[in-house]
Amino acid sequence: MSRPLRRAQRDLAHPIVRALPLAVALAWVPALSQAQEAAPAEAGKLSTVTVTAERRTENIKDVPISVSSLKGEALDVLNASGEDLRMLAGRVPSLNIESSFGRAFPRFYIRGYGNTDFHLNASQPVSLILDDVVQENPVLKGFPIFDTAAVEVLAGPQGTLFGRNTPAGLVKFESVKPGKTFGGYASVSAGTYGTINLEGAVNLPINTDWQARVSAQAQHRDNWVTNASPAGLQTKFLEGYDDNAVRAQLLYGAGTAFSALFNVHARDLDGSARLFRANILKAGTNDFIDGFDPKVVQFDGKNEQQIRTKGANAHLTWKFDGVTLHSITGLETVRSFSRGDVDGGYGAAFLPTGGGPGLIPFPSETADGMSGHSQWTQELRAESAITGPLSWQAGVYLFREKYTIDSSSYDSLGGGALTGVTHTHQRNNAWAVFGSVNYALRPDLTLRGGLRYTHDAKRLSTDPDASLNTTNGLSADTSDGKVTGDVAATWKLDKDVNLYARVATGVRGSSIQPASAFGPQSSAGPETSTSYEVGVKADLFERRARMTANLFHYDVKNQQLSAVGGNSNVTTLVSAKKASGEGAEFTLEAYLTPNLLLGLNGSLNFTKIKDPDLTVFGCAQCTVTDPAGTTAGTFHIDGNSLPQAPRQVANVNLRYGMPTADGELYVYTDWTYRSKINFFLYDSVEFTGKSLTTGGLRVGYIWGNGKYEVAAYGRNITNQVRATGGIDFNNLTAFINEPRMWGAQFKATF
Repeated sequence: MSRPLRRAQRDLAHPIVRALPLAVALAWVPALSQAQEAAPAEAGKLSTVTVTAERRTENIKDVPISVSSLKGEALDVLNASGEDLRMLAGRVPSLNIESSFGRAFPRFYIRGYGNTDFHLNASQPVSLILDDVVQENPVLKGFPIFDTAAVEVLAGPQGTLFGRNTPAGLVKFESVKPGKTFGGYASVSAGTYGTINLEGAVNLPINTDWQARVSAQAQHRDNWVTNASPAGLQTKFLEGYDDNAVRAQLLYGAGTAFSALFNVHARDLDGSARLFRANILKAGTNDFIDGFDPKVVQFDGKNEQQIRTKGANAHLTWKFDGVTLHSITGLETVRSFSRGDVDGGYGAAFLPTGGGPGLIPFPSETADGMSGHSQWTQELRAESAITGPLSWQAGVYLFREKYTIDSSSYDSLGGGALTGVTHTHQRNNAWAVFGSVNYALRPDLTLRGGLRYTHDAKRLSTDPDASLNTTNGLSADTSDGKVTGDVAATWKLDKDVNLYARVATGVRGSSIQPASAFGPQSSAGPETSTSYEVGVKADLFERRARMTANLFHYDVKNQQLSAVGGNSNVTTLVSAKKASGEGAEFTLEAYLTPNLLLGLNGSLNFTKIKDPDLTVFGCAQCTVTDPAGTTAGTFHIDGNSLPQAPRQVANVNLRYGMPTADGELYVYTDWTYRSKINFFLYDSVEFTGKSLTTGGLRVGYIWGNGKYEVAAYGRNITNQVRATGGIDFNNLTAFINEPRMWGAQFKATF
């Protein structure tokens, strides 16, 4: 969303290496739910979970990676209330998602490792793959979830098969593919604040060779926040949205020697930008001020947001004797505009009448938009298709992206008049070659290894403008080449228990941040990561339970960080010489009785910045607890945890089904917890977000052989309100989590 001062969010976690041996035990405490699967083959037993974490379908137990899968009812429960991708935060171990743009531009963190940069050209160390195509731009990453077969979260570097910008891991979405029989579903839900969520899909078998599937989602919410500013109002009511998306797929030759899957999709969002609320934190604490009301803001600026995305891809597959060849071509485009009142209030301290609420040092109303965007990707991948101890994959990958960022400023005191527009252009070209080999040394021992070479080049230029800080120029070029890879082993103790170990590396290419009126252009070189992981995966009690647990450690060299705001009001890219993370993850699914299913998982993450020379500017109005630097207003951040890295992430859910004469009555509850977080690179009392626990409850009835379902639901049922991010704008400005929701849903399958 808007511009000068954004937040480099962050957490408080302490690195305690000696705690690792206790991690698995501790993770049993509050924990987190994972895959909710299709109905098991036998009552009270879990069905097999398959994933495509290594580009082929495999039993999740056999994959030597920390991979989590969400599907089926688990996704439906979350999606019914009209939430965006942030709803996935905390649903699997070590996953956090936040945004300073509202429903657009989600920022992903895995094991505490992510990027808080709010610029529209920001890269992230967590990649997002949608139907085998990378969604590189942060706005593309916000495409809604609907008619989705599975969401997979792969922790740790994925530097072989997925490549660039995956040093922290990736999140992978797979849409439901066309089938050979007619069918589909329709779902409608309605809830608090006039929330409506419509979703549906229809499968169309055209003939023996061709099948089609069309899916769509329409989400609406009324405005529920009132702008009570005594100043002239440009936007009276806020936080409503209309978010519509559609996907059409056409499949030819399924199961034959040649098949082709074509996919076109689009999104259209009109809504509110993030609401920055000035001075809602009480000085000297991280409590809200007395009388804080989530339903009221006081802005004198305009707030609006529009996102338009379109895309298409083609996945062609040729099956030869012993080899299968894949060609995946993708094209994505984005057009976006997000405008908001960054100062979070009205007026200004230098005016005779002042401003409010609280201190407003100076007015700031800005907008960022993106135009002329195009992303083209091409992958050619060959994989072995023979039985035996050896299997392999190899391929080439091409990436091209270009766009223009349009940054605008407005005069809030002058009726919102446009005062300036700057244009920044970026091109990003990358290519890679990769290969991976699996070899079964013995029936109980399989080795995997792979390498990838990636070359990544960027060019950024900003059109000259008198308002810009030109200290570091207005253009820059980067060119990086790096080899990444992984080695892993799986040892089958018996038919139910596997042990695994993995060492992997990843890379994120150099980043450039454009110049602004507040600060000069800045850049950061490539960052690299190395991860070490050991774990166990097991089916227990004749498949009545499934458990995974792992310990991990990773090191990041030259990590790119965004130093946001501070009393200098400058946002700049910096590099930490080193950062590290370590911890443990645990998941458990179990039928406690044939009708009572438990999902439990959690994670411990201890992260640390290791750079004794790195300092950043601290806030002007808060209580910074870090040692002061030699330059006035700066603080050392050596030893601090990474931004937005909660030490504990946990979730538990329970589903109890009560069979009836013609169906099933069920109760489903899910609870997600994340510990406290820091919003910025420096540690401060006020900009430390409190722990957040959100609970959901759903009561429903399924009948007609599973064809019909009606349910009542609640999200954030305890109505816990927390600051989830801050704006370092010389005052105590923050934004908050989603409100409590109640609603009802009806779903029919045909």
